[in-house]
Amino acid sequence: MAAGGGNPSEPPSHPTAAAARQSRWIGQQYADITKLREMAARHDRSAARAHQRASRITTRIEKLRHQATILREKGQRALADIPGIEQQMKQHERDIEAATRRTGGGPVGSDVTSLHYRVRKLQQKVVDKQQKARSLELRAATKTQKTAELKVKVDRFIEVARLEEQEALSFRQRADRLQMVTEHDVASHLSANAAPPKETPTDEPPSSL
Repeated sequence: MAAGGGNPSEPPSHPTAAAARQSRWIGQQYADITKLREMAARHDRSAARAHQRASRITTRIEKLRHQATILREKGQRALADIPGIEQQMKQHERDIEAATRRTGGGPVGSDVTSLHYRVRKLQQKVVDKQQKARSLELRAATKTQKTAELKVKVDRFIEVARLEEQEALSFRQRADRLQMVTEHDVASHLSANAAPPKETPTDEPPSSL
């Protein structure tokens, strides 16, 4: 008889080594699932950051395009004033010619010199407006060029976001597959470790000799 009155045929109360290894394996699988989902979240965050940068640059591009359009419109308005100024110049030149004919080659009066001065002022105004229009067009072209450079950055960030989203999806799918396998292993482990129902002993009457 064993010491302590215990039944030596009863199984030990502590789990077997195989059950312990199975439990550690399941715990490792859950840790791997957590790691995979963490990696997916990191890639999702990187994709969101890339989309955010692309959105900000796109907003800047639209602002530059708007500014370039305004500059070109100002340049066109400056050029649109030139035909009216040229008409004034032609009128002054006709007045100068008429005044010169009236004097018959005599000394030029102050009215003629005044008209010459006005013509020169109008010529300078035309040149100034042309220069202004060219300057505005140059500024508009510079902004347009800048938008082209920024568009390259936008495309690059969008490509980065697409790749990060693909990586995140890959990690999520791996985590989902591993979770399905783990849940199946857990169910199998629980069913294998389920305690069998205890048999109730029956008192049989002694057989008669």
